[in-house]
Amino acid sequence: MHKSASDRILLVVMLALVVLFIAWPIGSMLIRSVQVPVPLSTARLADMTRAALAALPDDRGTTLRARWAAEAAPRPRMEAIAAAFTLNGLEVPWDRTAAFDRQIPAAEQALAGLAPDLRARVTGDLPLAVAMLHKRAVLVHLAGEALAPAMREALRSGQTTTMGIDHYSRVAREHRLRAAGLNALLLATTTTVITTMLAFLAAFGISRGLVVGAGLARFGLLVPLVSPPVVVATAAVLLFGRNGVVTHDLLDRTLGWTDAAHDNLYGLGGVLVAQVLSFLPAAFIVFDNLFTRPDGRLDEAAASAGASPWQRFRHVTLPMAQPGIVRAATLVFILSMTDFGNPMVIGRDLPVLAGVLYDEMIGFHNTAFAAAIAVWLIVPALAIALALNRIGGRRRFTSGFGGGDGGGNRQAAMAPPPALRRGFSLLVWSVIAATGVIYATIIAGAFVKVWGRDWGLTPHHFTAVEAVPGFVSSVVGITPVWTSLVVAGIAAPLGGLLAVIAAYLAERHRSTLTECMALIILLPAILPGVVFGIGYLTAFNAPFGIRALSLNGTHAVLVLNILFGNMFVGVLAGRALLRRIDRSIDEAAAALGASPVQRIRHVVLPVMRHAAILGALYVFVDGLSTVSAVVFLQGPDIGLAAVAILNAAEGTYYGAACAMSVAILIIVFTVMAAIRLVERGRLPARAAGTNPAAAMGAA
Repeated sequence: MHKSASDRILLVVMLALVVLFIAWPIGSMLIRSVQVPVPLSTARLADMTRAALAALPDDRGTTLRARWAAEAAPRPRMEAIAAAFTLNGLEVPWDRTAAFDRQIPAAEQALAGLAPDLRARVTGDLPLAVAMLHKRAVLVHLAGEALAPAMREALRSGQTTTMGIDHYSRVAREHRLRAAGLNALLLATTTTVITTMLAFLAAFGISRGLVVGAGLARFGLLVPLVSPPVVVATAAVLLFGRNGVVTHDLLDRTLGWTDAAHDNLYGLGGVLVAQVLSFLPAAFIVFDNLFTRPDGRLDEAAASAGASPWQRFRHVTLPMAQPGIVRAATLVFILSMTDFGNPMVIGRDLPVLAGVLYDEMIGFHNTAFAAAIAVWLIVPALAIALALNRIGGRRRFTSGFGGGDGGGNRQAAMAPPPALRRGFSLLVWSVIAATGVIYATIIAGAFVKVWGRDWGLTPHHFTAVEAVPGFVSSVVGITPVWTSLVVAGIAAPLGGLLAVIAAYLAERHRSTLTECMALIILLPAILPGVVFGIGYLTAFNAPFGIRALSLNGTHAVLVLNILFGNMFVGVLAGRALLRRIDRSIDEAAAALGASPVQRIRHVVLPVMRHAAILGALYVFVDGLSTVSAVVFLQGPDIGLAAVAILNAAEGTYYGAACAMSVAILIIVFTVMAAIRLVERGRLPARAAGTNPAAAMGAA
């Protein structure tokens, strides 16, 4: 389609937005990860100190320099003498590693032993050395805006930055980081194998009609997608922890079979169970899409050739499913590697690399090192994906048929053995039953006063009233849920709208620019949320070097992060929809003189209503449940529900964590049900959305 001037303006604006709020944060994170602080040389530090002293008004710098030198205590004076020696190109003649009570007289003796001209030069630099070593912070404060921001920071810290891989190599050098990395690799590998296998079998069984109640089973497997973070880990602690209903009340106190203090789910096994149940829905979606439209003629041909069900599965299904296996395994591996919530809640003494990243950011504000760890977290997954793709690339599989319809009917006609149906049904419904127990536990935990100690019921975990007098919780009530609801409620409609616009531009105005825009939009889908979160922290701390423009700790940065981090779903859905719609709709609207805004409002949005709703819903759900992308961005006065749930669960305030989780689930399912009802009510009007004349008449 021919692009008008207004089309070009819209494209430039959209491209600028995705570059500013997606590409720039990711690039900032990568740059920050290779910025290594190094001490300023003595000469450079002296030059900066001279400049700062000269910037003070009314010759105040000279007065302060003399006063600071006269008031210097013996140890600062000794250190200043050593610096003055260095400034004059002299070697420090005493042992700088000796005790200070020995260095102080040695420094005075060395100064007195210099030739008169050298002693005069060194003594003349002593006031500067005292200011340079011990009064930099005061000097920066006094100079204020007279110094450039970069110079103020360098003079205050005595450091500058250079590019290097020190943060990356530190992971390999330090034992605790190597141990955390190995734990993360072991956990991620095990989780990936188990989760991918379960998701593959579940999707295969449901799509092939091998599971009783396949439709309900599909819904049951996907429910955890909308749940808040660490729900599974929290429920596992309530059931199988030291005070768990099963381990403590049943197996220990009632039956006397175990000692709950030692025989519980804490550690690697508990984290593994939590991650498998948490990440199974994401992997299931990959395989469910893969098996949704099968070509049954392949199985029919194999069966006609005398292949047994196992041979058909091994030589037909598995090879054709290989791309989905690679995608699902990569997805689960990245999710496991970047998960710090489940190990924090149920891992206890199991250090993992994502947990180290969390500690570095929350405890030490070490953004550069945390950024390097974030990159380390995704390197193994990308390496595995490339290796699997390389191995799979040597073999090509094609159906050889036209991809016609009716494959599923042929497969249904090939009745599976009853034992196979029982096996698949048992597997899938066991997973769903475990999920049901998890959510039942969370609901119960929201109303129990103190789990494992006081089984009385209370509604006060949802209110501002303390549920148990004297039991001090870090969270009182579900106030963080309303904060998250506001943030997600703002981000969702904007995300749906921008996703539709981006999809329209990428699909109807294909060019190098639009393809670049679409690729940038997909980056958050490839990278874990923690990378995107650290990227926003580095990019918007002082945008363009101007601290007045900082967004960190505000509602705005949370909305932008959630919006641009999740709009890719609406873009993918919108592009897929537009490929099935004739371009003549847009051409007719343009021929009638509609501007791009009018075409988007009266033609594109009605036609792409479902893509916009899907995109907005995904942004909304993620805005309520995401942790890794926003945990480093919320300010001290802004508490999001997902982060509050994580902190409450880690602090063993399980009632508060369960109450907030239940509140989020109620909100999400209510919104989904409302959207469903609205969509059903608009079914008869769908045809009008594809009528260009009707659309332009409305304009």
